[in-house]
Amino acid sequence: MAHIYTPGLKVVEKTILRKERVLPLPGEVLVGIGDKVKAEDIVARTHLPGNVNMINIANKLAITPSDIRRCMLKKEGDKVSKDELIAKSSSFFGLFKYNCTSPIDGEVESISEVTGQVVLREPPIPIEVIAYVDGVIEKVKEKEGVVVKTEGVYIQGIFGIGGEEIGEIVVAVDSPEEELKPESIKPQMKGKVVVGGSFVSNPVIVKAVEVGVKGIIAGGIDDQDLRNFPGYDLGVAITGSEEKGITLIITEGFGVIKMADKAFTLLKKYEGFKASINGATQIRAGVIRPEIIIPLGEVSLKEDKEEEKELSKEGGLVIGASIRIIRQPHFGKLGKVVSLPAQLQRLETEAKVRVVEIELESGEKLILPRANIELIEH
Repeated sequence: MAHIYTPGLKVVEKTILRKERVLPLPGEVLVGIGDKVKAEDIVARTHLPGNVNMINIANKLAITPSDIRRCMLKKEGDKVSKDELIAKSSSFFGLFKYNCTSPIDGEVESISEVTGQVVLREPPIPIEVIAYVDGVIEKVKEKEGVVVKTEGVYIQGIFGIGGEEIGEIVVAVDSPEEELKPESIKPQMKGKVVVGGSFVSNPVIVKAVEVGVKGIIAGGIDDQDLRNFPGYDLGVAITGSEEKGITLIITEGFGVIKMADKAFTLLKKYEGFKASINGATQIRAGVIRPEIIIPLGEVSLKEDKEEEKELSKEGGLVIGASIRIIRQPHFGKLGKVVSLPAQLQRLETEAKVRVVEIELESGEKLILPRANIELIEH
């Protein structure tokens, strides 16, 4: 039988995950191997250098650069406050006086007798990295970060916007076919991750932001709404850096598309549990999928190589495998593999390709190129 590996979305109830939490530059790691952490716990911190402000003191005081130190009231390393006097001069027997004040809170970094300029640097910017998921510290990278190990539900989406958020799962619809409506967003959903069904619209997203919802998970969205909400065309670059007050994860595609039963059932089953979500998406080389992680309790550092091997095995298309169609005119529809013809078949374009016979949830059977589907991993 001919086989082909099709990268697909993972929807699993119990799996082992490792999340690397790394600082942007060397700093301090606050936890050790074996420490149990909550998603909100700070595991590492550092400081980014503050912004630089350059002041031409020589020009402001009407002096030559070589005279700058004589007029300075502060020296390198001294702290300064905004509007504090840092230099002054006078001329013509004191008839003309010139003052220079600091435009920022910070410190004096350098004084140049060549250019007549003083460099002031703003206070360092603190950067803190949280664990992101409940789990246990499996590895520590000195001055860099940690690896957090967790076990739980793992669901990938097809597209998302917005970065990491943590919140309690609340299901706002009764079925995966139901659309999420503005009236479904309640004030008590503030700080929660709201699960919709087949569709989420821009008015729903706007209301959710007003309420303070952390994230929305839904089956489909209109491509125009996806442009309207961020305010620009997302293009093909990586998403996840948008600061719109909410993280959005689409599990199926564009349009009104029923959320996969497996994903909806798991989200419904674990309603009330804390979830960690991330909308970061990249559809080019080095694919990144938006994700939903629901930790399920105690995690140990015991060896789990056999389980990991089973979970990480590359799969292939087999009879009975769950799939999603990723090309028009059946984009987003779900089904199961019925047969895998070994012979190449000719398309209308005259190209010869391997095909797959699938049965949709409606019972309709289709024969499609294998490139037109993706495997849904359970």
